[in-house]
Amino acid sequence: MEKLSYITGNEAAVLGAIEGDAESFFGYPITPATEILEGWIRKAEENKNLNYLQTEDEIAAGFAVIGALLAGKKAFTATAGIGHVLMQDPISMAENERLPFVGIIAQRGGPSTGTVIYSQQELNLASYGGNGDGLRIVYSASSVSEVYYLSQKVFSIAWKYRFPTFLLTDGYLAKQRVNTKLEKYLKPFPSSKILREMKDKPTHLRNCYGSEIEFANILKRNIADYKSLINKVAESESYKASDSKYLIIAHGSVASAAKDSVDILRNSNVKAGLLRPITIRPLDSRNIRRLALKAEKVFIIESAFEQFARMIIFKVPEIANKTVKIYKPAEGFTPDEIASLVNEKI
Repeated sequence: MEKLSYITGNEAAVLGAIEGDAESFFGYPITPATEILEGWIRKAEENKNLNYLQTEDEIAAGFAVIGALLAGKKAFTATAGIGHVLMQDPISMAENERLPFVGIIAQRGGPSTGTVIYSQQELNLASYGGNGDGLRIVYSASSVSEVYYLSQKVFSIAWKYRFPTFLLTDGYLAKQRVNTKLEKYLKPFPSSKILREMKDKPTHLRNCYGSEIEFANILKRNIADYKSLINKVAESESYKASDSKYLIIAHGSVASAAKDSVDILRNSNVKAGLLRPITIRPLDSRNIRRLALKAEKVFIIESAFEQFARMIIFKVPEIANKTVKIYKPAEGFTPDEIASLVNEKI
């Protein structure tokens, strides 16, 4: 019999991070991510190889993560909403210096304090926040079991490619308690000291440059490196999409509801299918294009005002004229509701 654990998404994130060889956590409590901080502290009290610090704010948490990374430690943070906003300064620094910064973002409704549980409104912030070009890797989980799996994976991806890497969840995923299959990722990618004490060749990291040309050359190199990893990192999942006449594109919790809506629509003889990006940045544009171009209509469904739709259509502009955008900022969807909304538009 398959062993299941009855856990929440936040508990899954803590367990996954430990399986990913995370060593240190720095953070500040903020709903709906607080239980990741609390859960990590409980594990650290049991295992003295794990470290933590509750900092005075999210800015301090971000820079503390950077300090641990420079020492070669797999460190991470978890935050949400306005905490995520505050953290953009250290995240931008990590993007500039190519540091393997890992963050778990439990999205909540905004702008500003907004509501404390659910949204998909932190998509832009996670992908393009700060004052850089968004050289980041962003995953979106759609189930508690996937939170566990991806919480392991983000550490290996961050350290292998040396770009900030984030996992998006939300308050629904964070708080719900379900029977969960705990699937382990591959052997974790090792970490190593970034600042090395070598007499002949010390590590020299810069976050400030003397001229536009000098800095532009660094950015060109980083952008080239980022573009080279897209086909290695970009992931998506499809469900009954190969012969679909109506393709639904959704991510995270909305995609979970959309998957059930596909079965509802199929049972009423509507040939629907689902395409779910697992990585939001970079997007699996090739698979999106392949499936979307075959469909008669495309439905992009999200709990934000066209943040996700803009990303999809920017990468696959050929589908713009046959795309229906369905959005409810900071509100979730049920499978029946998605099926009804699709039926209204076909």
